[in-house]
Amino acid sequence: MQLSRITSMIEPFALQLDLAAGTMAGAESCIARRASDMRGYYADESALERLIREQQDPVHYETFESPVPEEYGQVKFCISKLYPGLVGDEYFMTKGHYHQTAETGEIYLCLRGQGLMMMKTAQGVCNWQEFAPGRLVYAPPFWAHRSINTGCEPLISLCMYPGDAGHNYGDIRTEGFPKRAFQRDGKVAIV
Repeated sequence: MQLSRITSMIEPFALQLDLAAGTMAGAESCIARRASDMRGYYADESALERLIREQQDPVHYETFESPVPEEYGQVKFCISKLYPGLVGDEYFMTKGHYHQTAETGEIYLCLRGQGLMMMKTAQGVCNWQEFAPGRLVYAPPFWAHRSINTGCEPLISLCMYPGDAGHNYGDIRTEGFPKRAFQRDGKVAIV
């Protein structure tokens, strides 16, 4: 059975990106994930609850989405802005996701900050790559991926992926990642 692959005809356009601030003028939407949205993702749940209570539920990350249809043939792009911080001694991170269309990859170009791209397969194979300004990280098809900010300023990336890729957050919520990034003795420790 062949799936229908319909692609809309849209007008060419341009958007202004503020690379230093990590924003996109004309974004279709801005998704903000607060600490309370990250319940179930960190190793130390009591430290997360303290952070929510004591720091008034801070924003962990924002995503500025392009106004491109989520369909075959299109190329979606976004700006990801992950703030610095710790939950206990675990670095702030994104939820992470597989793609709904598992055989699609994603490109992340680091514009500012320091961090890691943690990746894993459904079979538990784990890999991570460093983020630094100008460094491009490729998350191949079938690999779940999450960003981790190991620095002291926002980690800002330009992300590009097939329009019909979709996002599957549910499997990450239940499976987690086999490795985590912690601050130990002032250094990054992958455990």
